[in-house]
Formats: sequence, C-alpha cells, structure tokens
Amino acid sequence: MKNLINIATGVILSLTILTSCHKLDLEVKTQLTPETFPQTDQHFIQLTGQVYVQLRQGITTDYFFMQSLSTDESIMPARGGNWYDGGRYEQHHKHTWDPDNGHVSSGWGWLSSVISKANQSLFLLKDAPESPAKTTALAEVRATRALAFFMMMDLWGNIPIVTTFGETTSPETKSRTAVFNFIEAELKEVLPNLSSVVGAATYGRPTKYTANAILAKMYLNAEVYTGTQRYNDAVAQCDAIITATGSPFALESDYKKMFFIDNGPQIKEFIFALPFDPGFSNGYLFFARYSLPRSLQTKFSLKHTPSAPMSTLPEYYANFDDPNDKRNMQWIKGLQYLFSGAPVNVSTTKKGYDQFYAGSDGATPINYQVDITPNVTLRDASRPFDAGNDEIAWNMGYRNNKFYCDSTSSNRNQNNDFPMFRYSDILLMKAEAILRGATPTQGQTALSLVNQLRAVRTTSAAWGSVTLEDLYKERCREFAWECWHRNDMIRFGKYEGTWGFKTNNDVRRRLMPIPASARVLNPKLEQNPGYN
Repeated sequence: MKNLINIATGVILSLTILTSCHKLDLEVKTQLTPETFPQTDQHFIQLTGQVYVQLRQGITTDYFFMQSLSTDESIMPARGGNWYDGGRYEQHHKHTWDPDNGHVSSGWGWLSSVISKANQSLFLLKDAPESPAKTTALAEVRATRALAFFMMMDLWGNIPIVTTFGETTSPETKSRTAVFNFIEAELKEVLPNLSSVVGAATYGRPTKYTANAILAKMYLNAEVYTGTQRYNDAVAQCDAIITATGSPFALESDYKKMFFIDNGPQIKEFIFALPFDPGFSNGYLFFARYSLPRSLQTKFSLKHTPSAPMSTLPEYYANFDDPNDKRNMQWIKGLQYLFSGAPVNVSTTKKGYDQFYAGSDGATPINYQVDITPNVTLRDASRPFDAGNDEIAWNMGYRNNKFYCDSTSSNRNQNNDFPMFRYSDILLMKAEAILRGATPTQGQTALSLVNQLRAVRTTSAAWGSVTLEDLYKERCREFAWECWHRNDMIRFGKYEGTWGFKTNNDVRRRLMPIPASARVLNPKLEQNPGYN
C-alpha cells in the first residue's frame, strides 16, 4: 500500500549518482552508472520520487486548513488559549486572513516547492536515454506539476508559471486565465504518455485518469476561473473515466472502510491518492489529532492524546439529514459509549466541568458521561475566539472521524491514504455539468448519476428529481474533510454566506492573498484585489 516509502528512501542516493558520478575520476564499483541508470521503470520512479514526497507534505495541513476552515465544514476555536496560534484559525473562519497568515505563506511555499522539485526532476531526466519508461516518467512529473499549478490557481488565481529549473529571473504574475490555459495544454500534451494501468504498480502516481479528473474539475469550474463555461468539456473528461477499458473504477459499497488505515490501491474508487505512513515525516495526516475528543483516547486505543480543537458547524451538519445514509457514520456526536456498550465517563470537578460555575463547591468531584454537543459557542470573553477551557468547551461541536483514527501508530501521524480524486466525484461532476447545461451522454442523466451513487450510500428510496441544491448537499455528504468544500461553495455561490461567527461577505475573499514573504522574495508578484 505504501509504495511511495521505497521511493522516498531512494531519492537522495539516486540523485547523487545521476548528478555527480561523472565528475569523479574513480573506478566505478557499482552497476548504477550514467550508462545504466536510469533505464528501468523503477529507476525513473526513484528519480522522480521527490516530487510525490513533496506533494504530500502539506496537503492535509496547510492546504486542508485553507480549503476547509474557510468554509462551514469545520471550525477551530481556541480553548483556554490553546490552538489560538496568533489568530490564524480565527482568520480562516471569519474570512479576515491577510498576507501574513501562516497557512497562506507555508501553503504557497509548499506548492511552489512541488513545482520546483518537478522542474528539477525534469531537468535531471532530460538527457537520459530515450525509452518508454522515460516517456512515462516525464509525463507523470509534468502531470503532478500541473496538479500543483491547479491547486495554486484555485487558491490564489493569478500566479507565476515557472517551468525551468534553476531560473534566476524573478517570474511575473500570470492571469488566472493564462494559468488555466497552460495547465489545460500541459495535461492534454502528456495525457497520451501517461499509464492506463490502475493498481499497486501506479498507485500514488498520476495516470491518464488523473489527468482526466484534473481537467474535469477545471472545466466544471471554468466559469469561476476564466468567465467561460466549459460544461460539455467537463462531461467529456468524466466520460473518459466512466467508459475506460476494463472499467478500472467502481463505487465502494463500504463507505467507512474506504478511509480506514489499511486503504490503498485495492480501493476501486480511488483515481489518485497520496499514501501516508506514520514512520515517515514527509507529510502528516493528523485528522484524529485535530478531531477526536480527548476523552475517547482509550476507546480508540490511541498511543497519544488527541488535541481535539476541530469541530464541524451545525450549518454543515444539517446536510446529513437522511437517517439511512451510511455516510452519517463518519461523525462522532451525542452521548459516547465504549465498544463494549459501557458509557464513556470522565471524572472532574464542578469547576472543571464548567469553568464559569459560581458555586462555593466548585472543587466537588463529579463523574459525567461524555456528550458531544452540536453547537460551538465562544464562552470565554477574556480571550479571542475562545470556547473556554473546561469539559463543556472540549466537547463542543460534532467531530469527523472519516479518516479513521490509527491505533497502530506510535505518534500522531496516521496510515490512512488521502484520496484527491475519487470515482464518486466523477459521477457527481458529470451530473452537475449536465444540470448546468451540458448535453447528456452515455444514456446517463443528472438524476441517474446521482441515484447511482446514492444506491450504495443510503437505503432510502431513489430520488425522483434532482436540483443543483440537492447536488450541493450530496457533495457535502460525500466529500467531507477531502479538501473540496471551498471549491464547491465558490462554484455554488455560497462562499459569501454567513455561518458560525463569520460576517464577512466580500467576494474578493474567493482568492487568498499572495503571501507577504513571497512578495519580498519576488517584487514582481502582483497582490490580489482587496489585500495590501
């Protein structure tokens, strides 16, 4: 499952051999020489591994915070000053971030590094002997670079396009349309050279279907990105996956198991996923640390204590209104019980349970059953954006356990692989494109596509009709915690709405600010409107 682990360990050695062995006037005592390396598929995988290692570095931290905390999907209020961190999480929630926000800065740096490492790998590979393995490796790296450009374009809009390794001239900002056109051309050019093999051999690296999925996502959002609708093109890219030879993808019947710690290439729904392993520090999947209530550490046999700062908001959870939906199982809510059925109890004091308890017997011990409540309230006016530092505060807000917590890990990192593109997204993107005006194909309608998904997600009756609002709610149920909700909210015109403690409805917040640190390094970068 974790085939990128071998890639990571071979990167430094392989790059050293390729770039330096010809400079040494020594007898060669290894079979890895410029004449023999790289030649095989494994050689090229080793040489390009740094790109994929870097890609997973920030996907579930900085990228997740920007894509999720800026929506009604999640909120991270401080609790007794814990997790305030200079107000960065408050800024995401209230849409008041500025060019100095830590996640904005490190997210920009992370994606820029993915692009830089891709450019480096392409430079190192260009003089290797021509072979099918080289052709595929070059296409995979360019597709990964295109994905990084897409993610930057989605977040920041106008960005530089850098494709040359070692470029010393500061690049200028390109318009969002120009970046869109570059990514589109790049993916179309490399698509014929990408592998159509789906499984362990290509897991964690882009295939033809990854390129199709990126293009489908771009075309579905084209009106947001460029002002021009491309819904028929979105359908065509979805169809390339739906009608692929051998039907390599299918909906998984067990939604919850799809995100367990042993997920991987056997999951038929994954089109492109990033492998994680707690034994390696190149990227962290910390969702249990963020979401799991502290009181449930024993229940889930975790070797670390969860910090538990992250909850969902009632506005988002309201989309989970079908009692027969299997996706409801991803939430931790209400009175808590051990797997044996016994209640989860916590021993504290009256004051420890409620810091604002005014009675003279505040030190009196109490024992209470943990109850995860739906609402998040800022109760401690002495601190900014703070829910309090008591048992009431730490149990506020329903918690997401979709990426099921990992009891096998000796640290806070998890084994769960993170899917960027799933087959269910292809079906819902095609349905949405049709609802927005695209021509139906393959005998499929928006209604039939949504019902195809719902047939394996809920035991409720099939829908008799579907609207864009219905489809938006379906996407909320399907893709919680998968970094697509900000993208969806913008496309559906909901990002300027009000939820939780957010009141800012400035449409310019659809784009993040170019980080101040990036503009210091490159004065040619133009700031997005609405920011200093």
